[in-house]
Formats: sequence, structure tokens, C-alpha cells
Amino acid sequence: MKQLLLIGTGGFVGALLRYGMIGAVQRMFPGMTFPLGTLAVNLVGCLCIGLLTGLADARQVLAAEARAFLLIGVLGAFTTFSTFGHETFVLMREGEPMRVLANVAGHVILGLGCVWAGYAVGTIR
Repeated sequence: MKQLLLIGTGGFVGALLRYGMIGAVQRMFPGMTFPLGTLAVNLVGCLCIGLLTGLADARQVLAAEARAFLLIGVLGAFTTFSTFGHETFVLMREGEPMRVLANVAGHVILGLGCVWAGYAVGTIR
């Protein structure tokens, strides 16, 4: 039961952070039709999950409870892969193949790069 409460609380925090960050990014670029807020959230989430897992693997700094709260709860709700899928589908449906490619490439290539970078920083001794 404790683990479920940690994950649920983390999910609540992550969802609020996602909402706030997407809104802030979209306000910085009014009128933009590219889903930049979702891309920013996914890249930050990828960087954070890489950093935290790197720290956990290299230094054993995260207890099981902290991993549940941060990795499953906060970051699980913060990153928005389902939203990415929906927004990519909308771009496809609207006949925007270059934006589809840019969106997919940005999330996949840059996201994987951010996981690698976060992990690399987290494992520095």
C-alpha cells in the first residue's frame, strides 16, 4: 500500500509539472503549430530518468521507495509519450509529413541522446 501511495503521489506531482511546463513552453512560442511543449517535456523527462538511473546504478543513491516515487510516479506522469503519439497522428491526419518526421526524430533521437547524457552524468565518479 505504501508503494502505491508513493507512485500515486509522484504521478500527481508529475502530471502538474507536465501541465505547467507544456503551458510555459507554448506561451513562449505563441501561434506555433509544432508540439514543442510536449517535445520539451519528453526531453527533460528523458534526461532526468537517465540521470536518476545513472546515479542509482553507479552510487546506489535511490532507495526502492524513492525509485517508485521519482521514476514510476513523477517521471511516469511527467513524460507524455501518449500525447506524443496523439499529436503525431494529428500531424499525419492534417497532411504535414515534414512536421511528422521532425516530431518523431526529435522525440526519438534527442530523447535517446538525453537518456544517454543523463546516465553519463549520473555515473561520473
